[in-house]
Amino acid sequence: MNQRLHNLTNWLSDEEIAVAFVNSTENVFYLSNFYTDPHERLMGIFICEGIKPFFVLPQMEVNQLKDAGWSNDIIGYQDHEDPWEKINQKLASSKVLSNATVTFETEFLTYKRAQAFLNNFEQPTIIPLEDKLNQMRVVKEDEELEIIKRAAEMADYGVSVGIEALKEGITEMEVLATIEFELKKKGIREMSFSTMVLFGEKSGDPHGNPGTRTLQKGDMVLFDLGVVLDGYCSDITRTVAFQSVSDEQRKMYETVLQAQLASLEISKPGTRIGELDLAARNVITEADFGEYFPHRIGHGMGINVHEFPSMSHLNEDHLKIGMVYTIEPGIYIPNVGGVRIEDDVYITKDGHETLTKFPKELMIVG
Repeated sequence: MNQRLHNLTNWLSDEEIAVAFVNSTENVFYLSNFYTDPHERLMGIFICEGIKPFFVLPQMEVNQLKDAGWSNDIIGYQDHEDPWEKINQKLASSKVLSNATVTFETEFLTYKRAQAFLNNFEQPTIIPLEDKLNQMRVVKEDEELEIIKRAAEMADYGVSVGIEALKEGITEMEVLATIEFELKKKGIREMSFSTMVLFGEKSGDPHGNPGTRTLQKGDMVLFDLGVVLDGYCSDITRTVAFQSVSDEQRKMYETVLQAQLASLEISKPGTRIGELDLAARNVITEADFGEYFPHRIGHGMGINVHEFPSMSHLNEDHLKIGMVYTIEPGIYIPNVGGVRIEDDVYITKDGHETLTKFPKELMIVG
């Protein structure tokens, strides 16, 4: 049994929880080093009092699971079979009491599958599993950090490719395609989210959709992208000016940059997470752009590009050594344009390390 699974099993014992079912692809990967997208099919790990943890998944992926190092029991099933029949037999062999305490990912498991699971018990006590798994994943191990660093390097590279591709008349989608093509040539199979390349007034939409808008002199260009590397994500945003920049655009950019630096300055162990948001928000508000900063300062990052914790001003938790998250203040003026600057940040014992390294000073390109 690997150390992560061992730690979770010990916690279940300490909390007197008889059965746990983990079935989100991300948490299954975290506990087993096996990643697959089962689509609509059932997949997961059962950790049950009285028997060793066992894995359920489609039969066609059993060999991949073994290759990933899983050595405990496996329940493989064909598409025409009901996996719950085999699962229920396995749970019955454990002799867990009908009024046992059980846990699963309540935000992920469907109602139908939760019913199938809970039908094994008459009066179970249900405890959500998300909090425990979030707390386990929020502090990155050295091996995880090294992967995220390499993913951040690829994100930096993606921005540099995008900037090099800029020329008058090119479309957002053409630049986006160039970025992803060059990353695939580097071995990147998957982006961590839909790549954004936004020109001019479209950069004023925080989650805009790239299209056929062509690049023109005086446009701000917003790049937001990340890659998945060995199961871990990166996420970077940079904004540049094409050929020229107005005084208002420069003011927006410098305000966002100072807001990000203010948040980074207090990124160290023990800082209340909400203070990171407030530090940046105060800078933007004092520059009279407060109404144009509509989102939190950032989010946790690792196996998921957006994961625990949510970095809002209301978060009362404190930064811990080993946490990885984004700092991404922005100003977005509808139908005019916007600026966002985002980095991936790792908390060290002495402060923080910024994992994305692409320059942040205002660049006028083209």
